[in-house]
Amino acid sequence: MSHSNPDSRKAPSPEILTFGEAMTLFVADAPGHLAEVEHFQRRIAGADTNVAIGLARLGFHVGWLSRVGADSFGTFIRHTLEAEGLNCRHLGVDPDHPTGLLFKERALGGADPRVEYFRRGSAASHLSPKDAAEVDFTALRHLHATGIPPALSPSARDLSRHMLAQARQVGASISFDPNLRPSLWKSEAEMRDTLNALAALSDWVLPGLAEGRLLTGQNTPEAIADFYLERGASAVIIKLGPEGSFYRGSLGGKLETFSVPGFAVDEVVDTVGAGDGFAVGAVSALLDGRSPWEAVRRGNLIGSLAVQVVGDMEGLPSREQLTALEAELDKGAR
Repeated sequence: MSHSNPDSRKAPSPEILTFGEAMTLFVADAPGHLAEVEHFQRRIAGADTNVAIGLARLGFHVGWLSRVGADSFGTFIRHTLEAEGLNCRHLGVDPDHPTGLLFKERALGGADPRVEYFRRGSAASHLSPKDAAEVDFTALRHLHATGIPPALSPSARDLSRHMLAQARQVGASISFDPNLRPSLWKSEAEMRDTLNALAALSDWVLPGLAEGRLLTGQNTPEAIADFYLERGASAVIIKLGPEGSFYRGSLGGKLETFSVPGFAVDEVVDTVGAGDGFAVGAVSALLDGRSPWEAVRRGNLIGSLAVQVVGDMEGLPSREQLTALEAELDKGAR
């Protein structure tokens, strides 16, 4: 496997690392069945890269660990991520396997769009702990992980465990978003056991309510949070969709429990990427040293921006935009 371009290797090691699969996304120009669509816009997709891009736009030094194929789509992904400021020194090129693709309908009225994936046997599904051999974990401040890489293959699952174990060993904080993809798993039980074990290695666990119910067998946000807190997490933030989010954790030293209402959105364009936007907000605020309440509010805020645009990450704000939006909110709160 050949390695990334030499320029990105000169940059200092990233302080925040994400890993997983980035795919080339083709989103339909007009509503209708994919079978009827003639024109598509090319974008980039992947929950892990959405979060990486969101954090990079806020000024964090973020690295991306993955594999792409030795094809034009892999080149497109690298160029797109580097243009967003990501450090791609750990993005390998796999000459034997292709870059994953997906095609997405343009859905109407805020409905979840239909998506078709062409990712089986992709370059990223062949990720393994070997891909992390050159990572300088001692430089790491934070690792963001999702439940997608461990769903791709047994070797990518080994990489996920390796990344979290190494990050824990050096004392970096770890955020974990289950990002359930049931269709990628052999069984629901395997998905549950694997992801709960990874969550137990993490500090901040960020499930959606339905995901939390499926993974823990608990029904209420309180009980779902306790499930992960008892297994070692220090904070659990549960996404409740348009209603906002629920927090339970001891980040401020004492156990706190509260909910923060969501932001009203005039028009929902595309719900894909909302949870990733939420993760960008919550994780960035905690890394900024903000309070848990501010972190949850920022998660809600960036999640609400993400659903107002067509692409997965086009709505993620710059640091200037975010500062202005939060200043507005603070003025309104007075």
